[in-house]
Amino acid sequence: MDKNRYFNELLFRMEQVFYHELSDCASWKTELVGVDFIQTQDIQGANEQEIIEACIERMKAAGLAEDIDYSIGGKGILLKLRIRGCPLMLKETLLRKSGIKPYNCPGTNMILDQLIEKLGYTTAYVADMAVDECAGQCNIKAAIYATPEKIGEISDWSREPDIPEKPAHRVPGGPTAHVDSFARDHLPPVEERPELLFERPEFHYPDRINCAAELLDRAVREGHADRPALHSSKNGRKYFLTYRELLERANRIAHVLQDDLGLVPGNRVMLPSANNPMMAACFLAVLKAGGVVVPAMQLLRARELRHIIEKARINFALCDVRLAKEMEAAAARSSGLQRTVYFNHGGRDSLEAMLEGKPVEFDNVDTAADDVALIAFTSGTTGEPKGAMHFHRDVMAMCDGWPRAVLKPRPEDIFCGTPSLAFTYGLAMMLCAPLRFGASSVLVEELTPEKLLHIIRDFRCTAVSSAPLFLRRMANVAAKHDLSSLRMAMSSGEALPEATRELFREATGLQIINGLGCTEMMQTFLSHTPERLRSGATGYAIPGHRVEVLDAAGEPCAPGVIGRLAVKGPTGCLYLADERQKTYVQRGWNVTGDAFSKDGEGYFFFHGRYDDLIVSAGYNIDGLEVESALLEHEAVAECAVVGLPDQERGSIVNAFVVLKAGYAAGEHMARTLQDFAKSAIAPYKYPRRVEFVASLPRTETGKLQRFKLRGLAPATSA
Repeated sequence: MDKNRYFNELLFRMEQVFYHELSDCASWKTELVGVDFIQTQDIQGANEQEIIEACIERMKAAGLAEDIDYSIGGKGILLKLRIRGCPLMLKETLLRKSGIKPYNCPGTNMILDQLIEKLGYTTAYVADMAVDECAGQCNIKAAIYATPEKIGEISDWSREPDIPEKPAHRVPGGPTAHVDSFARDHLPPVEERPELLFERPEFHYPDRINCAAELLDRAVREGHADRPALHSSKNGRKYFLTYRELLERANRIAHVLQDDLGLVPGNRVMLPSANNPMMAACFLAVLKAGGVVVPAMQLLRARELRHIIEKARINFALCDVRLAKEMEAAAARSSGLQRTVYFNHGGRDSLEAMLEGKPVEFDNVDTAADDVALIAFTSGTTGEPKGAMHFHRDVMAMCDGWPRAVLKPRPEDIFCGTPSLAFTYGLAMMLCAPLRFGASSVLVEELTPEKLLHIIRDFRCTAVSSAPLFLRRMANVAAKHDLSSLRMAMSSGEALPEATRELFREATGLQIINGLGCTEMMQTFLSHTPERLRSGATGYAIPGHRVEVLDAAGEPCAPGVIGRLAVKGPTGCLYLADERQKTYVQRGWNVTGDAFSKDGEGYFFFHGRYDDLIVSAGYNIDGLEVESALLEHEAVAECAVVGLPDQERGSIVNAFVVLKAGYAAGEHMARTLQDFAKSAIAPYKYPRRVEFVASLPRTETGKLQRFKLRGLAPATSA
């Protein structure tokens, strides 16, 4: 056995010790921090104390550790450390900040390089551990030591080390609670499903779990009953629902579903609505009753609603009354929909009226962890929306992944933002993640940048989520508003231009936390903390996920080479009866269709959709880079760049530009923007055609629809 494998195995075992000690700690709400291990050998003739002190000073100077203590005795060298940061990225941080040489041993952290130069390898152990919770964060304080006596035991590298086998990470699930088996029957065949990873303890769920009960009932049991869960406003007056009130409302709705509508576990219930407390309560109620939630945003029209009804074989609908016209038009042309009940009105047939007299307690259906909980339809960025099915355990993993690792929500946090509850980004940020961590969220409708800034001020919000374009518009008017309560801002949905990031930072003092996820994964799997920001990068892989950039043969690309982004994690693509499953899942990987490159330190860089890469005269051109350059011009409000066919060059770079008020479109402005782009990026990348448009085609969620731009006829060009 070689040294690399030995220490990779040792690293895994030590991580397991950390996780085992923390997995049952209720107060552990942050990502594990700590040193993986320290490799030392017998110090023959060296001044141990001098070496150790020199290493400690180096670590302090690099900002890598605090509260360091040590002792030297019969058991070897004992270091007591409290390390800040994510352990999975500690190696990259060390190499970048302190210049420590990796000694050609991937997967290990050569923390004490001065010792390594003199010594060699040995084993290391965790001596003790404690949770130190300060400022709402948990740090792991670990005593780690290496024993010289172990040298002889591992001098023969050809033998297997005395290390226990890696435990088999069981996939949570069991016998279904669904009486209506439609969802389970229409899962993709097993051979077309992605490989799932349950290596980390935060994703070790029991076989039986109802995610609504876990998010809401558990919060009430653990002492959050009288804390605000949801905030909103009506007729200009603010109000909130406590966790207890939300639970009671959800329980009453569950009784209506079960007792009055005749819902049986596994029935699909569509929820067309904007973001409001009643929509949130209905979502939780359907899950508690064992139903499958199929949310739909308020902007959908009858044709789109009908597609969802027929594709998901909807049984019932709980619908905002303001969408009644479109809903009734869709229902009239659909079969299978048994009944629609409307809410947010005071009529005798309203859902609110049906709640009167219903018990405030409900026996939650004992769903399996792998019972389908949600069918989330994609936004249609690349064509016809697809239905992505997700289990009860997936809803929990959505909360225990990115939010736990990067955002680290606190009970006092108040979330707000623009994402719709009908999409997984909004479901996580505006409802499920706040509930998971005892926090709260503000649900309001018809947001504008000005209105959202007022919401932040009036509700003293601490976290805001939106898409890059909306954040850019907020930044333009942020100076007029009190944002002193805000501590973090999150962007997702599409690429975040560096110009937008910088504009927002100048306006608010906050670095936007960028993230990439997808409806198919129900997860944000690439992101970064504000402290770990790297210019131009989307971020690094969230703990619990493996992310690669693959070439056309399915092999990992070298650093800096553009390829197809591929992901594995605790969730994955499970399309509802869709042939596109075979394209999305390849050899166990979820292949997202995004073009990315990765640097040598594990940061990922977005280059557009893989099909959107522009090849012009033999050059690979990243349209996003051109867009970022144009956005820095004072006249540009929005822009999008696509490749259009060209007989001579194969493709040419075409920029669609929305100008700010006060600027005139025309040949002169087109040439001005072309010259500006040439000065900012390599000249061969500049847009050879500039077309001015009043607006860019976007989905209801604000995502740019580039495929529609390719069909637009040239307007003004240069």
